[in-house]
Amino acid sequence: MINILVVDDHSIVGEGTKRLLESETDFRVDFFGSSLETIELIKAKNYDVYLLDLHMPEISGIALTKEILNVHRDAKVLIFTGHDIFCYFNYLIQSGVSGVLSKTSSKQQLIRTIRGVIDNQAVIPLELLQQLRRTENKICFEGGNEIKLTQKEEAILLKVAEGGTNEQIAEELFSSKRSVERHLTNIFKKLHVSSRAEVIAKGRNLGLIPDVLI
Repeated sequence: MINILVVDDHSIVGEGTKRLLESETDFRVDFFGSSLETIELIKAKNYDVYLLDLHMPEISGIALTKEILNVHRDAKVLIFTGHDIFCYFNYLIQSGVSGVLSKTSSKQQLIRTIRGVIDNQAVIPLELLQQLRRTENKICFEGGNEIKLTQKEEAILLKVAEGGTNEQIAEELFSSKRSVERHLTNIFKKLHVSSRAEVIAKGRNLGLIPDVLI
């Protein structure tokens, strides 16, 4: 029996997904409408697969993924969303999700995806596959000037937005503190800012820091 937890703040979507999945005789499905209450649930019960909405009002799907993985290191987490996740893709992968699936997917696609992650297969939309080869992120200002951040710089920017110190960022990204400081200096120059508060604000305005991280 495969135990699945669906978490979605839209009860119609969540209940519908639960009924759809329960058509599989070896799927046992629970549904929760509150991401905040889910944190207490996972402390008492472990599931084979967690199917999480990305945008939820209390705790985002990304933040909830981290909470789940803190409790259950080997958990299989799928982000199930109706939003464009192109700009979130790298951050989703860094958060430890096992796959990403659109809410427009068919019943067969959803079931195949769940069975795939159970077999330790990562599942991502085909149109996002090319991002695995991405080495730079391009942003255009209104004036037409183009800025390029490397993947390492983008990862450091996200860690800064999470409130990490240079020492913490270095440890999490397996780098030296001096390397982080050097990359951060380059980010400041590229975004024309002089403080962490300014770089976070500019990063959000440019779409480098996803809304779900706010």
